Amino acid sequence: MSVPPAQLRDAGATAGADILQSRLTGLSPQDFARDVWARTALLTRRASDFDDLFSAGAADELISRRGLRTPFLRLAKDGATLDEASFTAPGGVGATIADQIDDTAVWRAFADGATLVLQALHRTWEPVADFSTRLGTELGHPVQANAYITPPQNRGFDAHYDVHDVFVLQIHGCKRWVIHEPVHPDPLRNEPWTDHRAAVTSAARGTPRIDTVLEPGDVLYLPRGWLHAARAQGQVSIHLTLGIHTHTRYTLAEQLAQAALAVLREDPGMRRSLPPGTDGPADKDEIDTVREHLIAALGRADSTPLFNRARRSEARPAPLGPLAQHTALHTLAPETPLMLRPALAARLDGTRLTSRAGFLDCTPADMPALTRLLDGQTRTADDIGLNLAARLLRAGILVPAPP
Repeated sequence: MSVPPAQLRDAGATAGADILQSRLTGLSPQDFARDVWARTALLTRRASDFDDLFSAGAADELISRRGLRTPFLRLAKDGATLDEASFTAPGGVGATIADQIDDTAVWRAFADGATLVLQALHRTWEPVADFSTRLGTELGHPVQANAYITPPQNRGFDAHYDVHDVFVLQIHGCKRWVIHEPVHPDPLRNEPWTDHRAAVTSAARGTPRIDTVLEPGDVLYLPRGWLHAARAQGQVSIHLTLGIHTHTRYTLAEQLAQAALAVLREDPGMRRSLPPGTDGPADKDEIDTVREHLIAALGRADSTPLFNRARRSEARPAPLGPLAQHTALHTLAPETPLMLRPALAARLDGTRLTSRAGFLDCTPADMPALTRLLDGQTRTADDIGLNLAARLLRAGILVPAPP
């Protein structure tokens, strides 16, 4: 039985389909894609109430009670990042790892004007993690989340640009943002702003495109490459930055080139040594021959597996509780409700199921049940088949559905 590659939709994708419009921009996905995405900055006033995502209490809990280690926290002041050794220490008996956050040292630095940057909240704070996953599902690009907590009248960083798009969600207090258009449009991930430091510094002295104060509930969207600097106003400012790590045409070109080179590896003529006396790249005949074969290989190459593999590696599936999974497996019954684990990025390639939880080789007889999982809806173990359901639970692909 031949089964074409098929995308298994992440559970919860439908629920996340309105985040962009209902909580961030007020624009339909179509309008945002046509008029804003990767083109221009967008300021949306009173977009949403973000108290359900993050708060001052959440920041205090993460710093003081969760045993965070670097690099989950950075400190910055007046454009410089502070040495990690200045705010980390061992955690005492039974927790002697030296790079744990020292909340006393963090407090002293904050009182002295340092900005606290809680990094990778999509891994450490559940409401932000869920929100980021849903937004990433909607956009089709991976999302990371950081929180920036800045004392009054202070700034953490000088004018700079990011190599990913960002949504800035103001949570608490107010912050003045000064935005300038790019000096290097659409930078790639290996093209940081420091490569263009002089141009960035010069442009930041000019007339800004946006000069505004964000208040709680406001959202600012910046495409990668747009210059920005921010300063807290009369009270502590807390904002979330959602970084969208966009796939680009250059990314696709890299993957296509890799796939073409894999094709050429199987060509004995391309593996052959150059003749004695060949002047390397200056030998036009040899270069022409290689170019001809490379163009032909590009026409035969399939970069889809590389793209899917890269996509799977850019994020992790939704959290999995080992004890809850053990209970579900050992109490499995025909009526047990099950669902695909969210954020799994699962695909059927022939009879192989690949996902962020690894791969599972299945049989042709399993294909109808696996295909029924394509819609991301809750299924009973009986509908899937008890033996297959048990295998998928054990592999971490299915999870118990919420009541």
